[in-house]
Order: sequence, then structure tokens, then C-alpha cells
Amino acid sequence: MRIRTAALALTLLGSFPALSACGIRGTAVPVDAGGAPSRASCVARPDPSAAAGLATVTVQLECASQLVPVTRRVSLPDKPDDAAVVAGALLDELRKVPSGEEADAGLITVVPQRLTIAGPRPGDPAGTLRLSREPGELPQVALAQVVCSLVGTAAADGRSTVILGGPGDTRPLSFGCTEEMRTHPDTADISGTTVP
Repeated sequence: MRIRTAALALTLLGSFPALSACGIRGTAVPVDAGGAPSRASCVARPDPSAAAGLATVTVQLECASQLVPVTRRVSLPDKPDDAAVVAGALLDELRKVPSGEEADAGLITVVPQRLTIAGPRPGDPAGTLRLSREPGELPQVALAQVVCSLVGTAAADGRSTVILGGPGDTRPLSFGCTEEMRTHPDTADISGTTVP
């Protein structure tokens, strides 16, 4: 009788872990639940100490594997409507190391520090901007940052696409900023299209 009682007690004890489980059933089928949750807020307020009279621009920084619009206050040189001047100001902001508050929010930039931008060369399509590196040679996320920061601004003449070339003789291509580029800049298709 004692042996039977001991066996029953062991059986009951063995079932307690199952009874105390969280209620989520295991599965043999892999389930993609997305990336791990991030503690980064991805939100940084504009610097209130910025001097009055500065222009407000928006650039795209990376946070939690996505592009996030960040507002900056900058001093634009003369000719604020000149595409190359605006593009240069935006690129300066993209190259800049994020402020302490931006870094605390999880915001980063991967745009190369030495990357520069200039206007078109003779024979280029109208509105072309020339980078100091071929667009296709830039890190994927950096190219997404540049494209999505330039489209819709005076740098792209307000268009939803921007024409980018490199330092060589390769024909410039037209790039648009898609939702996929904003949400998955590391894997999105960022191949440009030929300009007519």
C-alpha cells in the first residue's frame, strides 16, 4: 500500500509543471514573430537651445532596424532653393554623430563621414546630384538614409524621386523612397531606375 501511495504522489508531482505552464502550446512549426522587442524609444525632441532663425530640416536616421524621421535645426547657406546646397546641408546632418538625446533614443547613422554631394555635370539629366561614391557601393542602410532624406525636398525639386550618380561616368539613376525602404532598409530593394 505504501508503494502504491508513493507512486501516486510521484505521478502527481510530475504533473505540476504542466499545470503551472503559461498556457502557450509548443509547436513543431517555426513561427516568425518578428524581431525582438527594442527598448529604444526612437523619439528625440528638437534641441530647444538651437538659435532662432535656423531652418528646420528632417533627415532619416536608423533605429531598431527602421528609418525614423528626425527634425534638426540647421543654418542653410545662401541659395536655399539650390538643389545641391540643400542636398549638402541634409548630407551634413546625416553624417553628423547623433546628439546625446538622439543616441539615448537609439538613433544612429551609418552614412560614411567622408561622403560628399555635388550638382550635375554636363550631360547629366536635369536635377542630378553626384555623390563622391557610387550609390551602389554605399552600405544598404546608408543609401536608404540618403534617398529617403532627399526625396520631397528642394534637393529633389520636391519630387518623390531623386536622381543620384557617383564620381565616375556611370549614368545617374532615379531612386524613390518606398515603405519597404523605411521599414526594412537593410533588406529592401534599392536599385535605381534609368532616367529617360
